Amino acid sequence: MAKGYWIARVDIRDAERYKDYVAAAKPAFEKYGATFLARGGAYTQLEGQVRARNVVIEFPSHQAAVDCYNSPEYQIAAKIRQEVADAEMVVVEGV
Repeated sequence: MAKGYWIARVDIRDAERYKDYVAAAKPAFEKYGATFLARGGAYTQLEGQVRARNVVIEFPSHQAAVDCYNSPEYQIAAKIRQEVADAEMVVVEGV
């Protein structure tokens, strides 16, 4: 079964409240088997628009990645994130 990946690009507007998002999201990530492959850090802009924070999260499957996002646990966290950051997020299937 192919793994699933969240790819998120984020600009944080309120770093202190973003910590609340991280704490609130943790139960969903644990429940759905998330492994963080990239979380912030240095990046090199090659093309197009960029955001300050780039995140790649691996899940056991594409469906697990989608289910995590749609879970009640994550939706609590998502509301916090949407108040304190701007983001684009996609789920992609691995090869």
